[in-house]
Amino acid sequence: MFGNKNTFCNLAGRVAVVTGAKQGMGRSHAIKLARAGAKVVLADLSQEECQKVVEEIKKTGGKAIAVKCNVSVKAEVDAMIQSAVQTFGKLDILVNNAGICPFKPFLEMTEEEFKQVIDVNLKGYFLCAQAAAKEMAKQQKGSIINIASIAMGQVGIGFAGISHYCASKGGIVAMTEAIALELAPMGIRVNVISPGAIDTPMAASVKQDSKTLEASLAKIPLKRMGSADEIANAVVFLASDESSYMTGSAVVIDGGWLAG
Repeated sequence: MFGNKNTFCNLAGRVAVVTGAKQGMGRSHAIKLARAGAKVVLADLSQEECQKVVEEIKKTGGKAIAVKCNVSVKAEVDAMIQSAVQTFGKLDILVNNAGICPFKPFLEMTEEEFKQVIDVNLKGYFLCAQAAAKEMAKQQKGSIINIASIAMGQVGIGFAGISHYCASKGGIVAMTEAIALELAPMGIRVNVISPGAIDTPMAASVKQDSKTLEASLAKIPLKRMGSADEIANAVVFLASDESSYMTGSAVVIDGGWLAG
């Protein structure tokens, strides 16, 4: 049965929205949140694919709905948040997870290609966080969890061929810190998780090229890719009251990559 019988990270009675929820990390986030007792709204470009995950959750006693949402379009984001409120009565948790990572050399990248990544990965997080925070402010409590990447520059690292992606992920970290300060007086916590190499559909191209995979694993002290569930565990923690003194925090989950 879904619903956490333990008190640790118990999300019973909470309502969560997860973007990019049809597969990969988003799917794991949604399932783990439901297992902890939350009612979950799964959003992605494909409502049909999200519905498959919803059925998984429902089969084991969880409550969830699927909605179609392009996070770069404000009207669709607002509709997504309202679907959560109208269906479940409120909003407690937002997991900003939707993202794209098309490879393209910097000198060949078009303005439109750069804009598309920024619109989804950064503007989309802004739109979702803002819409969610307006609802959370009504109850003076909430948790927003942004998914960035170790490909964030500064304290992270850069990656050739995805300069637009790196720019968006660095922006997410900076935005998280800034809005955490503004939303703290409203009881809304905002934190960011920066995963390393995670075994998801987005990493398929890395796994298919043995040389690229070998080079990546050589940089990871634990000598393996992480799983989506390992990131989802941190999402559940940050969504729960167990992390009540954390806001503006950046959590790196990378098998030791940055430490190396």
